[in-house]
Amino acid sequence: MRIHFSFFFKKLALVLLLAAPLYGIAQIDTLQQVVPGRQNAATQQVKPYVILISADGFRYDYAQKYGATHLLALSSQGVQAESMIPSFPSVTFPNHYTLVTGLYPSHHGLVNNSFYDKQRADRYSMGAKEKVRDGSWYGGTPLWVLAEQQQMVAASMFWVGSEADVKGVRPSYYYHYTEKISSDQKIQTVINWLNLPEEKRPHLITFYLSEPDHAGHVYGPDAAQTIAAVKDVDSTIYKLNEAVKATGLPVNFIFVSDHGMTAVDRENPIALPLAIDPKKFIIPVSGTMVDLHAKNKADIMPVYKQLKAEEKDYKVYLKKDVPRKYHYRTKDDRMNRIGDILLIPEWPKVFSQRKPGMGYHGFDPTVVKDMHATFYAWGPAFKSGLKIKSFENVHVYPLITEILGLQQTEKIDGEKRVLKGILKK
Repeated sequence: MRIHFSFFFKKLALVLLLAAPLYGIAQIDTLQQVVPGRQNAATQQVKPYVILISADGFRYDYAQKYGATHLLALSSQGVQAESMIPSFPSVTFPNHYTLVTGLYPSHHGLVNNSFYDKQRADRYSMGAKEKVRDGSWYGGTPLWVLAEQQQMVAASMFWVGSEADVKGVRPSYYYHYTEKISSDQKIQTVINWLNLPEEKRPHLITFYLSEPDHAGHVYGPDAAQTIAAVKDVDSTIYKLNEAVKATGLPVNFIFVSDHGMTAVDRENPIALPLAIDPKKFIIPVSGTMVDLHAKNKADIMPVYKQLKAEEKDYKVYLKKDVPRKYHYRTKDDRMNRIGDILLIPEWPKVFSQRKPGMGYHGFDPTVVKDMHATFYAWGPAFKSGLKIKSFENVHVYPLITEILGLQQTEKIDGEKRVLKGILKK
């Protein structure tokens, strides 16, 4: 009997030993990362506070349509935009990073959720942690980098780029992305930050929620599950607002989303055209865009001409001929990451080799209004009861620098004049 127990415990010890690194990784991803030695300059300690909140895939009309009563009430005391227009392509990583850099995706370098970099001969993907955390992939100066450079402490409860050492800088307090932290835990973390001594307290906080994007993709934008997800977001924002109010600090809230969501034609997906030979082209993305990088430049024109001749339910472009409104042409492509040939489906069609999912985004936001995002703002810096027209998301960055009194250090695509009128001063 002792022999059997000895064998059992040896096996158990081996299992625990092998599992320890994986358990350690899981633990690390839920731990707060703190950059030592940072503090607010005396001049920054008297500045206001901004919490920039994103609810992924929170379409421009969701709050009204699905009764997000708390969001509507809070924003009615501040500013409500008809919608916010995402940059092209209307997908998650490019637009979250546009919001915090004031640059179009072709200018900051995150041209899609997944893309190919010709100079590196390497791919970036939102699911590749080592790439996501590598600052050399990111252009522009994110808001938290700008703040830290000017001795204003910043914190991130998730945001695209916040895990990376962009320009060698991360927020003073940040987390590696994980869905293992509950909304209540996220709120408590924010309150803990705001209760820090003045010299350590962050004046810029980013706060990311992954819903209702997941629900919209799986069940569609009109599903009961998506409605429930919208209401959960609404409840979280109410709890956050109430908890922050109790601190007595002059905190300004900006609630945004990266894009909207739409139903598509699930019965008639577009198959990858036969003219495209995967041996001759690198194809990092499909769905609402097929992005072709030629291994041999001689293959570009023959394939383009064939695709153009067969064009149906999609538009095909050489990179130099992409419509100007997309800011996605050769002249825009600062890091040379956009494909040589682009195939863009016409809504409600998508490229897929099997039956597509229920909900999609990524379409041209100037044509498909379902791609439009949300913008609400409230707090001491904002005028009350103001409703404004739709605007492009590149203008959020200069709005926040204005509130926080940060000096912009490089040319951006956003302009202060667009949203300056929503501020009291």
